[in-house]
Order: sequence, then C-alpha cells, then structure tokens
Amino acid sequence: MNPLIDAYFRALKFLVVFMISTMVVLILGNVILRYGFNSGIAVSEELSRWAFVWLTYTGAIIAMRENTHLGMDTVVSRLPAAGKRFCYILSHLLMLFCVALFGIGSWEQAAINLHAQASASSLSIGLFFYGAGVFFSLPAAALLLRNLYLALAGRLRDAELISVKESEEELDEHAIAGLRHAMERETTRLAAGGKPHQD
Repeated sequence: MNPLIDAYFRALKFLVVFMISTMVVLILGNVILRYGFNSGIAVSEELSRWAFVWLTYTGAIIAMRENTHLGMDTVVSRLPAAGKRFCYILSHLLMLFCVALFGIGSWEQAAINLHAQASASSLSIGLFFYGAGVFFSLPAAALLLRNLYLALAGRLRDAELISVKESEEELDEHAIAGLRHAMERETTRLAAGGKPHQD
C-alpha cells in the first residue's frame, strides 16, 4: 500500500510543477503578446487563477503529509508526553471538523455550479473551481484520520506529537541525534589515534 501512496504523492508534486509552469506560460505569454504584438490570450487570467487555486490545495495536501505546515509549538513543546498527545489529538479532531465542513461546502458548491460556465473558457465552474476543494478534502481527511489512529494507538514518538514547527529551518530531532552520534564516534576514533575522515 505504501508504494501506491508514495506514487500518489509524487503525482501530486508533478501536478504542482505543472500548475506553476502553466501559470508562468499563460501570464508571461500574455504580457509578451500584449506589449509586443498588441494581442493576448483570452483565457490567460481565468486559467492562471484556477491553476493557482489548484496549486494551493495540492501543496496543502503535500505539506500535511510531510508535516511542513508552520505553526506555534512554543507551548506544546514544553508539555509532558501526555499533554503533547492530548493537544495532538485535539488539534487533529478540530482540523478534521474543519476539513469536513470545507469538503461538504465545496461539494455543494460544485453541484450547484456544475453547469455554470466560465466567461472566457466556457469550462464548468463547479468542476474546475469548486472541485479543487473536494480534491483537497478527501486526502486531507484521510491523512488526519491516519494520524489520529497512530496517536490513539500510541504509535507516535514524543517528537512526532508536535505536528507543526515555528521555523522551516529547524532540524529533525533524529537528524540532530544522528549528527551527535557521528561526532561522538569520530571523536572516539580520533582519540584512539585514527586519522580524520576527508569528505
């Protein structure tokens, strides 16, 4: 099952790249055509706006899986393990509630606007605009439910109970522990008369 999930998230990353490329081509192409040739791409603004919406929601799914959303961990990081677990479960329940509301609302809007056509491209507003909310809600809910199961089953380490970080530059605790262990091993080897490694 994991290879399938990994393949799905790789596909999402390719979708992010595709959306960014589409936005660049449409917007830059429109600028060049307008200022250089007194022409333009009629659907440029509309499609680039939709691409940005899909890019935002797709990136949010990827960030949720990789725990790279930013937040405040000042209080939670100082709590004991039981407090961290409680806050983790509570925050995931609240997020699951919000995602459910968002998904239901997106589904209803998509159904209402399914046959409404965009002015420039004549594409379905319900499918290509509000559909992005449904596309986000389903995997986001699945990720939150998986995290809740792991937390309730006690299968998360203390470090994993802090699901957001205040800084993108913070190193993972395992990486720090690995570096510390490597330094201690190298120090011991040098003390025994070995030569330093040349990287």
